[in-house]
Amino acid sequence: MEPLEPFLSLAVAAAAGLLIGLEREQSAPHHQGTSSFLGGARTHPLFALVAGVAMLLERRLGWAAPVAAFAALVAFLVVNYADDVRRGADRGLTSEAAFLLSFLLGALATSRQVVEPVGQRLVVVAAVAVVATLLLSSKPVLRPFATRVSREDVTAALKFLIVSVVVLPLLPDRALGPYGALNPRSLGWMVVLISGISFVGYAAVRLVGPERGLGLTGLVGGLASSTAVTLSMAAKAREQPALAAPCALAVVAASTVMCARVAVLIGFLNGPLLGPLALPLAGMGLGGLLAWLWLRRRPTGETSGGLQIQNPFELSTAFKFGLFFAAVLVGSRFAAARLGTGGIYVTGVLAGTTDVDTIALSMAELAGTQVEWRVAATAVVLGLFSNTVVKGAMAAVLGGAAFGRTVALSFGTMMAGGLAGLLLSWL
Repeated sequence: MEPLEPFLSLAVAAAAGLLIGLEREQSAPHHQGTSSFLGGARTHPLFALVAGVAMLLERRLGWAAPVAAFAALVAFLVVNYADDVRRGADRGLTSEAAFLLSFLLGALATSRQVVEPVGQRLVVVAAVAVVATLLLSSKPVLRPFATRVSREDVTAALKFLIVSVVVLPLLPDRALGPYGALNPRSLGWMVVLISGISFVGYAAVRLVGPERGLGLTGLVGGLASSTAVTLSMAAKAREQPALAAPCALAVVAASTVMCARVAVLIGFLNGPLLGPLALPLAGMGLGGLLAWLWLRRRPTGETSGGLQIQNPFELSTAFKFGLFFAAVLVGSRFAAARLGTGGIYVTGVLAGTTDVDTIALSMAELAGTQVEWRVAATAVVLGLFSNTVVKGAMAAVLGGAAFGRTVALSFGTMMAGGLAGLLLSWL
């Protein structure tokens, strides 16, 4: 490969520049009166090739060649930017940054002793070019999202990042507390994991907006909190009884996503536990899907949502979850040591009335060591059942008779599927 290395490196450099240049040309303003166009599908790969050739020359002539090429590029960008400012053109720095990146990717493609071997270096160049093009083309998506994100959301996210990046590595990694059930590092990691997954749903709700439809709101809201979706939709169904069916659609969608969320959590933390859980989770998910399809055939009316979900990156929210998870973990250890299998099942039912994640995480932690696999899986399913019953009661009390009946029938289908899967898993 050594004789062909310069040709292959220059080809990857040109391809990276071409990818970025095509996106820049597609994003160029149609009217050039207010903004200049630096270059696109030809200029970017040319600058990438200039950088690549300059780095090849560096192997014989030293750093004068790449430094001179980079200085020429910077001079070109400065002159163009100054001219735009003089004419009062509306300019940012995205195009300039894209040019610099195309140049640097070209230089990296033919550089030596930076990323080795050659194959890995070229993969890095290609990957960076793809990510950069994605970012450049995502303006229509990122700008509406940025307008929906409040300063409080950003502050809460920064606080949480401090906890996850700075505080979490400092927590002791050893068993503490009653029954040795509490490992501070593990507790912190669980809080980070759950809050991160919840934030995906929270961000999706903020991005798509509840006006995109109650069914879609339920799907993305289920990643954050199916209970929050149930409370919000129940209130809306009471205010506007004509929307009982579409509100129930959102609730069923959120609860179905909850099953998938639990499966992902269990698979990530304790893969073998997914074996005895596969049939019950699949049964509940299938029941929810059938109910969702049934509700989709009914008239949906208007699609305004009004879903309110608290930012899961708030430290108070994360701290409360951590405390509750610690309590469930200690309770599970106590039940396993003193009360046997029945105590584990009771713990699952009680924990599920408030939060499914806590019992799922606890059983993932204990399964295969303190708790037998099928017992742990059954406790998780009982937690799902009790959570579903509580949400059904919320729907009936807060949403009115029509809404309550629709949700109860849908949840009954889910629980029947889950029960059938649980019985099969015990056979």
